Amino acid sequence: MLNRRNLLLAGSSIGLVSLLYGCGDTSTANAQSPDAAPAGDAPAAEGDVELYDGSAIEPINGDAINNPPLPDRPMGGVDATVTVVEYVSPTCPHCAQFHMTVLPQIKETYIDTGKIRFIARPFRRNVLDLAVFMVAEAAGEQYNEVLSTYLQTQNVWAASENPRQAIFEVAQQFGFTQERFEDVLTDEDLLAAIEATREQALNSFGLQGTPTFYINGRRFEGNYTYEALSAEIENQL
Repeated sequence: MLNRRNLLLAGSSIGLVSLLYGCGDTSTANAQSPDAAPAGDAPAAEGDVELYDGSAIEPINGDAINNPPLPDRPMGGVDATVTVVEYVSPTCPHCAQFHMTVLPQIKETYIDTGKIRFIARPFRRNVLDLAVFMVAEAAGEQYNEVLSTYLQTQNVWAASENPRQAIFEVAQQFGFTQERFEDVLTDEDLLAAIEATREQALNSFGLQGTPTFYINGRRFEGNYTYEALSAEIENQL
């Protein structure tokens, strides 16, 4: 897990937009929104649960943990009583491991069945994280799919001699043109929302590393294995 000191060394938002244009430098790689729409959901057949469709949602309640500056795009049940928030960094190897090995089990058991609301919330540690989050958010309802693809291919684009180009090549899989990609990377409103979400996590929720999980507002202190997370989820159902 990445510690708080390393998180803080990642710095502030100053100059990040311009830095995106220099992230072909391997030293950068190794160092370190749109307004909310009504809650989206997929139409449910009779007897089925309603599932989110990837749209940005309004806060589910007034709790601070459910009111990030950048609107959430959950997976899972619209009426779920358990909310799992994961603060994730696309360049964090522990996050990639979780998304490749543990999350598929969580998804099958709890997300796809509508038992929980799962939120992969941005926490940028560096300029590459920022680029990935900006692309994912700009992809709209494909946000979770885009983020998952970047995490699954982390060892390719993050280790590339030209990570900016490698990030674009993944974005192309989701219909991004070069022009669209350039426009997204200069969206200062989106950048500000991602940065504000980061600062809220550090200053209000005591986030100390990624991945960090909050289950119904309480920080999960256990190991992020399927067994440990499942046990805590079951306690909340």
